[in-house]
Amino acid sequence: MIPTDDIQRAAALRALLNRYGREYYELDAPTVPDAEYDRLMRELIALEARHPALRAPDSPTLRVGGAPLAAFAQVTHAVPMLSLNNVFSDMQVEDPSARHAELSQFDERIARELAVLPVEYAVEPKFDGLAISLLYRDGVLVQAATRGDGVTGEEVTENVRTVKRLPLRLTGDNVPALLEVRGEVLMFKADFERLNQAQDALGEKRFANPRNAAAGSLRQLDSRITAKRRLSFYAYAIARIEGAVWPETHQAEMDWLAALGLPVVEHALRPVVSGLAGLIGCYEAMLARRPSLPYDIDGVVYKVNRRDEQDRLGFVARAPRFAVAHKFPAEEALTVVEAIEEQVGRTGAITPVARLTPVFVGGVTVTNATLHNQDEVLRKDVRVGDTVIVRRAGDVIPEVVSVVLDKRPMREAAGVDLFSTSLEPVSPPYRLPSQCPVCGSHIVKQEDEAVARCSGGLFCSAQRKQALWHFASRRAMDIDGLGDKLIDQMVERGMVHTLADLYRLDAERLAGMERMGQKSADNLVAAIEASKHTSLARFIYALGIRNVGEATARDLARHIGDIGALMALADGIDDPLVRGRSLDTLMAVPDIGPVVAESILDFFAEAHNREVVDALVAVGVHWPQEAVADSGPQPLAGKTLVLTGTLPTLSRDEAKALIEAAGGKVAGSVSGKTDYVVAGEAAGSKLDKAQALGVAIVDEVGLLALLERGA
Repeated sequence: MIPTDDIQRAAALRALLNRYGREYYELDAPTVPDAEYDRLMRELIALEARHPALRAPDSPTLRVGGAPLAAFAQVTHAVPMLSLNNVFSDMQVEDPSARHAELSQFDERIARELAVLPVEYAVEPKFDGLAISLLYRDGVLVQAATRGDGVTGEEVTENVRTVKRLPLRLTGDNVPALLEVRGEVLMFKADFERLNQAQDALGEKRFANPRNAAAGSLRQLDSRITAKRRLSFYAYAIARIEGAVWPETHQAEMDWLAALGLPVVEHALRPVVSGLAGLIGCYEAMLARRPSLPYDIDGVVYKVNRRDEQDRLGFVARAPRFAVAHKFPAEEALTVVEAIEEQVGRTGAITPVARLTPVFVGGVTVTNATLHNQDEVLRKDVRVGDTVIVRRAGDVIPEVVSVVLDKRPMREAAGVDLFSTSLEPVSPPYRLPSQCPVCGSHIVKQEDEAVARCSGGLFCSAQRKQALWHFASRRAMDIDGLGDKLIDQMVERGMVHTLADLYRLDAERLAGMERMGQKSADNLVAAIEASKHTSLARFIYALGIRNVGEATARDLARHIGDIGALMALADGIDDPLVRGRSLDTLMAVPDIGPVVAESILDFFAEAHNREVVDALVAVGVHWPQEAVADSGPQPLAGKTLVLTGTLPTLSRDEAKALIEAAGGKVAGSVSGKTDYVVAGEAAGSKLDKAQALGVAIVDEVGLLALLERGA
C-alpha cells in the first residue's frame, strides 16, 4: 500500500513541475529559480523510486529518458500523414507578376472550385524538421509516431516525452477525450550550436544541420540520449478529435491547441490573408524574417482557412488539395572556387574569401563566399579549382559548406620510381599570408584565437574608420560631435589618413561637408582641440590595442606611467630573451595575463603604430605625468562590485572610477563571484539576483565606507 500522503505529494509535484516546465520552456517566463525546480524534481524522482506505481504517464521524470529499446514498434496511422504539394517562385525574374506564376495558378484553382473570391487562407512557416503525430487520451500523451511512409510510422513515444516544450498532459477546461495532433519536432539554432560544441569537446563528428540533428536525436533507441539534445515541437494541424467540437477554421484550431498547452507559432507568423496579393505579401515578409527566426524554415504553408471549404476541396493522391507549401529559393548550390583572397575587416581580422563562378543561391547571385579563418579552410580543405557547396541563408553572408572531392582537379605526379605514377591535387592547400594585403603589416594570430589579425592597427586603411571612431569615443579621447557618419565622409574624401590628421582639420573645410554648418564645424574643431588635454589611461585606451580595455589601460598608466616606457618594452622583441623579459614586466601589472601582454608588445613592435603615437604627441596631445603606483594594498583590491540603480550623488561613471581607483573591479552582471552589489534607486533584476545568491548589498553610504576602510 502506498501512503496517501505520498500519493498526494506525487500528484502535487507532477502538477507543479509540469507548470514550471511550461513557464520555462514554452512561455519563456519562469516563476521559480532553476534550483527550486531541480529540488522538486529530485523529490519526485525519490518518491517514484520508492513507489514505482506512482510514475504516471504525465510525470516530468519521464523527460530524462528511460532504458534503451531493442527496436521501434510500427504504428499504423488512423488518419494518413500526407505530404504537401510544392510551388516555387522564380526569384530571378524581374516581373513580379511572372515571378509567382505557380502560386497564382494555385489561388486561381482554389477560387474557381470554391466559387469564392477572394479566398481566405491561413499562413504559417514550413518548419525544416521532422513530422510527428501525437495521440492524447483524456488529456494524457499516450503515443507519438513518425510519419514513415504516411501510412505506417515508428513509435517514438519515449523519445518525444523528453521534449521539454511538449506537454505530457493537456491543460484548460475543454480537454477532449481523444486528440490526435500533427506537428514538427525540430532543433533551435542555438541548441544546435550547443550540440555541435559538445560534439567537438568529445571529439565526435559534428551534425550537418539542425534538421539532421533533430531527426537523428528523435530516432535514438536510448531515450536518455534524446533527452540531452534539447528538441522542440510546434503543432500545425489536428487529425482527429473525440469528445469536443472541432473548430471551424484553421486559425481557431491553432488557438484552441495553444489553450490546451500545445506549442504553436506566434500569431505574427500565422496570419489569415485574402487572395493572391495576401499570399505573396506573407511569402516575402517571411523570407525577409527567416534569418532572425530561432529555428530553420524552408518555406511557407498556405491552407484554406475554413474547414468546410477544406472538406469540399478534399484530397488528391497523397496530398490535400486545400493546402500547398511555397518553398524558398534553394539555400545551397554547387559552384567552383576560382581564387582565394584575404579580406581585412574593420578590426583587423583577416578573413579568407573564396571568389566563385557566379551562382544563384538563396535568392541572389553569389560571387564570393566567406571561408571564416585559416583553421576552417584547412578543416574543409578548400582549394582553388574545387567544386564546392555554397550556402546562403537569408541575409547571412554566403559561406562554403564543403568540398565535392570527387570533382577536385587532379594531375599526374611522379611515383616512387620511374615506372609508376599517381594522382595529386592541382592546387596546394591554402596558407595564410604573413603580411596584410592592404598595408603590409605583419599578420599575427594568438594561440587561443581562430582569427588572424593585421597588426597595422592605426596605420591600416582597412581599419581606419573603426580606429577613428574608437579614438573619438566618449571613454577614449571624448571628441563630442565626431560620429561614425562624419568619419565615413572624412575617410572617403581623403581628409583623414591618420589619427593625427584629426588635429589638422579646419572649420572652413568641415563646414562644406554633408549635414555640417559653420556652427557645427566650429564646435567640432573646438572639441578636437579640447581633446588634446587628456590622461595617459584614456590615450592608451584610445589607441585601440587588441585586448586592452579601459581597466587595462588604467592599470598600464598607473604601473608603467609613461608612453615612452611602454613603447620601449617592444624594442628588440624579435630576440626571445628580450621578449620574455618584456612579457614578464607587463604581466607584473595586476590583471594582465600573457594574451594581453602579447597584444601590447605586438602593437608597439609595429613601426607604423609607433609613428602614429609620435605624430599625436607632435600635434599637441598631452597628459599629466602619471605617478607610478606602489605595490601597497588598496581598499578594494581583488573585490568585484556590480552597480545597479541610481545613486543619490554619484553618477555611474564616478562610482566606477572610485571603485577602480581603490583596486576593485566593476562587473556588468551578478554572479557567485560578485563581492558586493551597490544598489541605488530603481535597482532592478541585478538586485533580485544578488538577494537570491546571498551577495552583500550596500547603498552609496556603504560604498563610501568600503572605499575608506576596505572590505
